[in-house]
Amino acid sequence: MYNYILSIAAVFIGALIVFIFKPSNQKNLTLLLAFSGAFLLAITIFNMLPEVFEDNLFTKRTGVWIMVGILLQKILEYFSKGAEHGHIHLDKETNQIPLLLFISLGIHAFLEGFPIHHSEGILIGIIIHKIPIAMIMTTFLLNTKIRKPAILIALLLFALMTPLGTFISEYFEDVQVYYKEISALVIGIFLHVSTTILFESNEGHKFNVTKLLVILAATVVAYVI
Repeated sequence: MYNYILSIAAVFIGALIVFIFKPSNQKNLTLLLAFSGAFLLAITIFNMLPEVFEDNLFTKRTGVWIMVGILLQKILEYFSKGAEHGHIHLDKETNQIPLLLFISLGIHAFLEGFPIHHSEGILIGIIIHKIPIAMIMTTFLLNTKIRKPAILIALLLFALMTPLGTFISEYFEDVQVYYKEISALVIGIFLHVSTTILFESNEGHKFNVTKLLVILAATVVAYVI
């Protein structure tokens, strides 16, 4: 049960930080994104990749599913405009929830919920990933003319998508048959999102000691977990 609660709470923790503290330091948010990207990448490599290839007689097919995940995430980002890794571009004059943005984010969140109950490390990685994304989403939505009740409903629906994926993965036997394929798909999604975050967090390809230390710290924590 705590898997569901924590994955929902991550979205509202990010939203509450924005509602209460109204953070304006972009550098700190960039560092938080870099940490989340490095942690998600490390968890994917340390935990998920070995699992899908263990006792696997169809390794090439698994590799195909990983590539499908990478390509799927690329398609989703066409509609979300890169919100999964910290980029949201909305018309500040809009008064309607951007449906394509939330549908693509919902699909992403739904799929990432599938492997959660197999590893606490993955749950922690998703939570750390969701908090800064929720902060960015909330900040941009509050800067539009969308009413706050509509923003809260949209955030609630988004928060429910990951536990929905976890629930289906855990209790639907027809889906469990394809667990390795779905996990490989999610690996591809995570690889794309995490590496994009890390590449984009290095503005102008300048060497940044602080970000390097943040990335190393995230990697070490992921390894220990």
